[in-house]
Amino acid sequence: MKRRRTGTRIVTATIANRLSHRVVTLLLTLLLLLPTLATHAQCPAVNKAFQSGEQVTYDLYFNWKFIWKKVGKAYLNTIDTVYQGQPAYKYDLLNVGSKQMDFFFKMRDTLTCYTSKQLEPLYFCKAAEEGKRHTVDEAWFSYKDGVSYVKQRRTWRNPQRETQEMEYSDSRCIFDMLSILAQARSYRAEDYKVGDKIHFPMATGRRVEEQTLIYRGKKNVEANNDITYRCLVFSFVEYKDGKEEEVITFFVSDDDNHLPIRLDLYLNFGSAKAFFKSVKGNRYPLTSALEEE
Repeated sequence: MKRRRTGTRIVTATIANRLSHRVVTLLLTLLLLLPTLATHAQCPAVNKAFQSGEQVTYDLYFNWKFIWKKVGKAYLNTIDTVYQGQPAYKYDLLNVGSKQMDFFFKMRDTLTCYTSKQLEPLYFCKAAEEGKRHTVDEAWFSYKDGVSYVKQRRTWRNPQRETQEMEYSDSRCIFDMLSILAQARSYRAEDYKVGDKIHFPMATGRRVEEQTLIYRGKKNVEANNDITYRCLVFSFVEYKDGKEEEVITFFVSDDDNHLPIRLDLYLNFGSAKAFFKSVKGNRYPLTSALEEE
């Protein structure tokens, strides 16, 4: 029994680690709804989608050997604040594993992001507690002469691990995992055609990665509050050996809020899903909710 349980721990930990990385970081890459984000260095934008006080809750599940298991919750909160003396927005995303999941693998990830009132990325931090691994990834953003700059640093709780630092610049706007969600929610997808691809650079705290989203169309999706929503569908993909591999499918409310309603994640050892559970303080009514027949 001991040997079998150890094997279960290893497989479950691997799934949990990927689930944490995908859901908590890419819940978050959601919705680059206009190509202008990828082609212009102009980062300022007008917030048309959310307001201070918005609180969103998600239920997280993964599938292993035909069994679906709830592994925790995620909370996304937005408030007005001040950053370095200037009015700003602060976004927090907290991922908490269930007590049952803690037996196999403990997950406590917190992402924090500050943007200007014009939704320009200013600061990003991801504090991750995944099993015995404790890391803090940070990114500081600045702008000069139409160029975006980012300084990044990873620190470890283990003092024997060396701190990693890097700098990067781009003529395009560089986003982090939360600021991209905040800005992209204000854009519209009326002019998109099925199959359109969107490219953008994203800072993870250790490096800057080129990301790709593909618009797939629209679909009705049931959330964990027993309500079905009309959604826009986007695929987050990676390219390996010239082949396109689906990583996450996003289902986002087709209304002025552009709230993530469901995410389907494709992992090496199974699949995972994040379901919208509830929202408080949303700026607009959820007009994408479909009435029961």
